[in-house]
Amino acid sequence: MSEPAFVPRFTPNPDGLSAEFYRHLASGELRLQRCDDCSTWRHPPRVLCGQCGSAAWQWTPVSGVGVVYTWTVTHQPLAPPFADDVPYAVVVVELAEGPRIVTAVRGVEPAALRLGLPVELRIAPVSAAIGLHYFVPRP
Repeated sequence: MSEPAFVPRFTPNPDGLSAEFYRHLASGELRLQRCDDCSTWRHPPRVLCGQCGSAAWQWTPVSGVGVVYTWTVTHQPLAPPFADDVPYAVVVVELAEGPRIVTAVRGVEPAALRLGLPVELRIAPVSAAIGLHYFVPRP
């Protein structure tokens, strides 16, 4: 199955650390926070490290490759912007570096998803301040 065109259904209006996350995506990179003291990755973004409590961290690029860790499929059109897409899957991808990210996987039907499916990142720039991430199966 070929990769479908990405059409955003809505644009988030992030602030604070979330806005920084989306700005990195807009510039074409997936960056996650990594603790300077214990090297623990974290997502979603937050001020303190959940492992050691440190406030020292950097936005660090990740490879953009991972595997499907889990997913759920929505069959009812409860959110109007997504009504034409049902059924669709909300997927958790475990990145090669270890952190997990909630996302979409395009180019594969929800019924064909499987644990451990290798995937790679795609970024759809929406504006100068916002990019959206999704994943596609790796060849």
